[in-house]
Amino acid sequence: MQSFVVGNFYGSLASGDGAEFTLSESIYPAGLKMPCHEHEPAYFSLLLKGAYTETCRKGTRTCIPSSIVFHPAGERHAVDFHNTDVRIFRVEVKARWLERTSRYAGTPDYSMDFQGGLVSLLGTRLYGEFQRRDMCSPLAIEGLMLEIMAEVSRHRVKRCKQTAPAWLENARDMLRENISEPPSLETLAKAVGVHAVSLAREFRRYYHCTLGEYLRQLRIETACGELSNSEEPLSVIAANAGFYDQSHFSNTFRRYTGMTPTQYRSLRQVPQGR
Repeated sequence: MQSFVVGNFYGSLASGDGAEFTLSESIYPAGLKMPCHEHEPAYFSLLLKGAYTETCRKGTRTCIPSSIVFHPAGERHAVDFHNTDVRIFRVEVKARWLERTSRYAGTPDYSMDFQGGLVSLLGTRLYGEFQRRDMCSPLAIEGLMLEIMAEVSRHRVKRCKQTAPAWLENARDMLRENISEPPSLETLAKAVGVHAVSLAREFRRYYHCTLGEYLRQLRIETACGELSNSEEPLSVIAANAGFYDQSHFSNTFRRYTGMTPTQYRSLRQVPQGR
């Protein structure tokens, strides 16, 4: 059973303290500049609304909605919030939990950011559990955190090994640019100069998902952005993201995020007080 306490992040609205994690949601005023500082625990942050630029020892990153960042314990960083209010969902991770998971895959000692993709979708589902807070939420939260850490570890290992060949990155970029009317596997393979079987095999090897799974993730990311920042009807958003119809969109969206498009829009656009 979770107990809920006020978090220790600037601007915290509400938080929940579990056995292994502390979950919090914060809002920051437009234009705020936070000088270089650090947080004792490691944590993940999911940007719900707005944008900010962060500077740490690995360089500078700009985060937009659906960006998720892993910060190791004690990492120093400074933050400049852009010209609109910013909402962030965070999960502090207890050291003992990280130690346990590191037996299976190493925990990065540097920050890592993800702009969309599976990690961001898992983070969105985690935020949904934070909002739900029923008797099953602690179990669901730990399960989602394990999935997130597995993906973070995979990306860490991939960075240590060779990068994907240029032709494979080109194929991925072509999918990103044509999510509503994507090229067929044969057309995509021909465009990058390889056999279709090689494209499918190497895509899964480097990106840990099939071409179809990746395309669905892109479509959900696109829909998430429109739901957060526009009042377009769901039917229009579904069409823009390449879904057959609104029903197909709603079913796929719920499968990937754990909530309906309407629930997602409500959570992203209206701060939830406690």
